[in-house]
Amino acid sequence: MKIAILSNGNGNYSTKRLVEEAKKRGHEVKVIKYRDCYASIEQNNPTVSYRGEDLGKYDAIIPRIASNMTRYGTAIVRQLEMQGAYTVSSSIAINRSRDKLRSLQLLAKAGVGIPKTVVSRNTTDIDVLLEQLGDMPVIIKLARGTHGNGVVLAETKKAAKSVLQAFYLTNEDGTNVLLQEFVRESAGTDIRAFVVGGRVVASMQRKSLDDDFRSNLHKGGEGTKVKLTDEENKMVIKAAKAMGLNIAGVDMMRSARGPLILEVNASPGFGIEKVTGRDVATPIIEYIEQNAKRSNKKDKIGA
Repeated sequence: MKIAILSNGNGNYSTKRLVEEAKKRGHEVKVIKYRDCYASIEQNNPTVSYRGEDLGKYDAIIPRIASNMTRYGTAIVRQLEMQGAYTVSSSIAINRSRDKLRSLQLLAKAGVGIPKTVVSRNTTDIDVLLEQLGDMPVIIKLARGTHGNGVVLAETKKAAKSVLQAFYLTNEDGTNVLLQEFVRESAGTDIRAFVVGGRVVASMQRKSLDDDFRSNLHKGGEGTKVKLTDEENKMVIKAAKAMGLNIAGVDMMRSARGPLILEVNASPGFGIEKVTGRDVATPIIEYIEQNAKRSNKKDKIGA
C-alpha cells in the first residue's frame, strides 16, 4: 500500500517508528510535512499539493497533527478524505478531541467517569462555581491546552478568581476555561493507555518528579509500566470510542470512586514504547492493513 504520514518531519521518534514498521511490512511510505501542503478547492476536484507538486493518491494516511496546527492540519486531512484516502483518525475526530469541553461533554454522555467540571465566562459567579466543585484547591485549564500547558492549580478562591480573570483577558478569541475538581489521592500521577482499534496495546503510569501536580512526560514526569484493571481497560476503550478515534492516547487517574478519564489524545507520542517495551507502531500498521480497503466510516458522533 501507499501510506502517507502527515507529520512535522522525519526526525520525530513516533514518525520514525511508523516509517520503520510500514517499510518492514512491505509498504511504500512517505512522510509529508502537512504545513507545507496546500489544498485546491474546486467543484468535484479536491487536490492537495506538496511543495508545488500534486500529492497524488494514497491508500491510507496517518495524521500526526500538532495541537498548535489543528485547524490547518485537519483541513489537509479533510481534503485527503474527500479524495477517498483512508485515514486512521478522521479530521472531525481530531478536532473534537482537541476541544476539552466538547470532549468532556461527549465522555459524560457516554457514561465515562470524569472529574467534576464546570465552565463559565462570568468571574462574578466564582463562589457558586467553586461550591459545586467542593473543597479547594481546584484545577483551572484552557479548553485547548496540551502537554500540561494552560493548566493551573488554584489553592484559594482569591487565586482562582485571579487566574480566571487572567485567562479570560488573554483569550479574547472565546477559548473556554474549565474549572475541575482536584483529586488529591491522584495528585501528580496519572496513567496513559495507548488504544489501537478498540484494544489497549500499552499502558504506563506517569508521575511528576517534584511537587508539580502535572505528570506529563513533557513536564519532566517519569513513566513506569503499569497493568490496567478490567474496569480501567473497559473505561479507556469506551473513552476512545466516544471520541470516534481508532488510535488514541487516553489519560486516566485512579480515584477513590474509580477510574476518571482526563483527556483523549488524537496524536499520542510513542514514548510509551521506551517506558513499557511494548511495540505500538506495528499494531497501527496492522490496523491499516485490515481496514484501508474499506471506505472511511461515517461519523455518527457529530462535531
